[in-house]
Order: sequence, then structure tokens, then C-alpha cells
Amino acid sequence: MLMPTLTLSLATFGPQALAATLKDVAPYPEAEAGFTRQVIHLPSQTDENDHKVEILAGKQLEVDCNRQRLAGNLEEKTLEGWGYNYYRLEAVKGPMSTLMACPDGKKAKALVPVVGEGFMLRYNSKLPIVVYAPKGVEVHYRIWSAAEQVNKATEE
Repeated sequence: MLMPTLTLSLATFGPQALAATLKDVAPYPEAEAGFTRQVIHLPSQTDENDHKVEILAGKQLEVDCNRQRLAGNLEEKTLEGWGYNYYRLEAVKGPMSTLMACPDGKKAKALVPVVGEGFMLRYNSKLPIVVYAPKGVEVHYRIWSAAEQVNKATEE
């Protein structure tokens, strides 16, 4: 007797339904006390060398009209025995601010970004981007794509 086969396509559930969970990929450590582990699963791209991922970490703070920033560096670490990278945002300092007078005195909640080194990463949809950040720090990301047009430099 023939048994019917069940065929599922990616279109049936969307890309997130078939994405591996973090523990299916590798034994990334749990977040230490005072930290959270935040994970980004990237969609596959035709030519991933034409893309970069910018990590936008920050805290929701009450701000006025001044420019607010936090300071910190995103450090790349290697998962021992696996060779996979993960990232750690160690010490977030600040906020630092411009000191303009704000005539209206209004304040609003906004994401104050962490600025520093290491926030632009290689695009690789085959592995998750795992970021360990201090509690209270949100991790967002933006995908950058290269333009198709390539220009030649001039000799001067």
C-alpha cells in the first residue's frame, strides 16, 4: 500500500518557520547575570558579499532636544570548539549629550544609540548573530547593500 507523502514548501510557513533555533546551531552560552542574549536570524541573499549588517544597540531614555549618545565597543568572540563568532557589548557608558538650551523644555522617550567600534558585521545568513548586551540595552539591526554601479578612481 502506498503512503501519501507530505511536501512542505518555504512558501507554506514563511522563512521564520523553518529557521533553526539557537540551540540547534551550537551551544552558545547562556547570558551571564546582568546581561541578555539577543539573536538575529538573517534571510538568505543571492550574493551575501554585497551586504553588511549594522548593529544598532541602545537604551530607551528620556531625552530633550540635545543629541544623546552612549559609548561602547562591540567585541567579537569565538565559540570554543566550534569556531563560530558571537559578540559582546561589555561596558556601556554615558549618556553623553550636546549642551544646547532647549527652548520648549519638552522631553520624550527615544532610543539613545551606543557608538563605538565593531558595529558593522559581515552578512552571513547561515549562522545567527548572537549579541550579549547589558540588561536594558536593546539590539536592533539594519542591512546595508552595495550599489550595483562601481566607479573607477582617477589618477591625480
